[in-house]
Amino acid sequence: SAAAADRTAGQPTANIMRRALLGGLAIVGLGIGRRQIAPELRARNRVERFVMVLLVLSSTIAVITTVGIVMSLIYESIEFFRRVPFYEFLFGLHWSPQTALRADQVGGSGSFGAIPIFMGTLLISTIALCIAAPVGLFSAIYMAEFSTPRARSIIKPLLEILAGVPTVVYGFFAALLVAPLLRDSGAQLGIGIDSESALAAGLVMGVMIIPFVSSLSDDVITAVPRSLREGSYGLGATRAETIRLVIVPAALPGIVGALLLAASRAIGETMIVVMAAGLTANLTANPFEAVTTVTVQIVTLLTGDQEFDSAKTLSAFALGLLLFVVTLALNVVALRIVRKYREKYD
Repeated sequence: SAAAADRTAGQPTANIMRRALLGGLAIVGLGIGRRQIAPELRARNRVERFVMVLLVLSSTIAVITTVGIVMSLIYESIEFFRRVPFYEFLFGLHWSPQTALRADQVGGSGSFGAIPIFMGTLLISTIALCIAAPVGLFSAIYMAEFSTPRARSIIKPLLEILAGVPTVVYGFFAALLVAPLLRDSGAQLGIGIDSESALAAGLVMGVMIIPFVSSLSDDVITAVPRSLREGSYGLGATRAETIRLVIVPAALPGIVGALLLAASRAIGETMIVVMAAGLTANLTANPFEAVTTVTVQIVTLLTGDQEFDSAKTLSAFALGLLLFVVTLALNVVALRIVRKYREKYD
């Protein structure tokens, strides 16, 4: 077309102007730099001052962003709680956020009890941590204390590859292999296991978060001072006793941090739950049944054409705020544990 021809014809001129502009800026910068060079120039102080300003600015942006996110959640949650009582949301036992969007539309009255959703989140996260915590911690102890350098150089990268696998791949693995295998195995044993179950999602999620536990725990165990090991051996302790009574307690703050990171990753996972555990908000502690989680419901509520001022859509923000509060409480508890043992072993 004519526009494309004109653009092609003007491209050489644009390139020349771009190069001229960059050259002019380089010359101006060189001139300013040359004028600043003097015996009394304290370049180190200026650089440190600039870096300090940059760090403070970055920290301020991070804090402002966090405050903005929290305030947006609080504002929308207040709008939701004006329509749905807080007590009903926090202690309700039935979740069915289907409401009529217009006055002339027939729809459900809506039930916004969040207990089934958080029960499903707790159930799946617990199963995942029961898999990832022992496997990750034991593999970290083996790599740090027992393995040869050659074995460590092979095992650790292979474990960390798991962290790079997309979650949708884990979801396919759970839906196409793990869930049918559990269902068929349960049928042979006379146990009823749903095609979509918390057990299938939790097992695969546990495999997914193993690298978070193993890699961080390996780093903190390796960082334990050699003097603690030698002192334990000098007192006659065996290697197993040294690991159990000296190394693991000394590295406990880092191990707790690794477990907390893994728990946060498990709580925030969505794709595996959608494909392996389903969307049904069941109030159950049976891992063989289908359940759902907070993050899955948030995605479901905000997907598609929704009226933003309806209670159904606003409930996603209330779920997000409640999940934020729960995660913050977990962080506070973990921080207290870390400080307690750090004071003891430092």
